Amino acid sequence: MRIDLNHGPQSTPESNRNNAQSVTTSSSSSSNALGEDQAQLSGVHIQVQALAAQASQLPEVREARVHELRQAVESGQYHVSPDQVAGALLTHMVAEPAA
Repeated sequence: MRIDLNHGPQSTPESNRNNAQSVTTSSSSSSNALGEDQAQLSGVHIQVQALAAQASQLPEVREARVHELRQAVESGQYHVSPDQVAGALLTHMVAEPAA
């Protein structure tokens, strides 16, 4: 989409029809004035607020523990068997199934 500031507003056939109807009804009703902008909000903001509340209840990242684990992995001292990883993943998936 390109915005060209050199041209005036373009009207569509549908908007012409609505303008004509507004002109005929605007004399009897002041709430349907031409050029009046309207906004309608969806319920998404409620979902965002709920997600933000859930996120605020999550535990903080333990930076010291993350640093320790990162050093252990980088130095080669961190060893976990594939069976332990698979078991932990399975336990996590069963305990908290995806929504």
